[in-house]
Amino acid sequence: MNAKIPRGIRNNNPGNLDYVGQPGAHMETGVENPRFAAFPTMSDGIRALRDQLLRYGDRGLTTVASIISVYAPPSENATLSYVSGLCRQMDVKADTVLDLRDPDTMRALIEGIATMENGPGHISAAQIDQAIQGASPPI
Repeated sequence: MNAKIPRGIRNNNPGNLDYVGQPGAHMETGVENPRFAAFPTMSDGIRALRDQLLRYGDRGLTTVASIISVYAPPSENATLSYVSGLCRQMDVKADTVLDLRDPDTMRALIEGIATMENGPGHISAAQIDQAIQGASPPI
């Protein structure tokens, strides 16, 4: 495995989701302190990120600030910088209420999180669209 490829991309997990028994996933291997899920395909990882974001929305977390404060908490991340960078990429304010059932919004959020987690250029809007198109639950 190429260590220069970001961990989330190597794991087909562009959101760097912790492993919590997601269907089809397993605990990552080949790292000193495994914690992230590894998915069979990038599409599986994109759908898992989408599903997590929809769960946040169901809990009332519908702004970049509220989502990222849970997704990337200050105990582990530079949360304010993460929120700021994601807002710049999505061209929204931190407290803008997002419609997570809107495909364009979900695509932008997934693409932005993947960029924040792994750097730019690893997944495309077309990959995201292909992964979530017709997948359950529909957005």
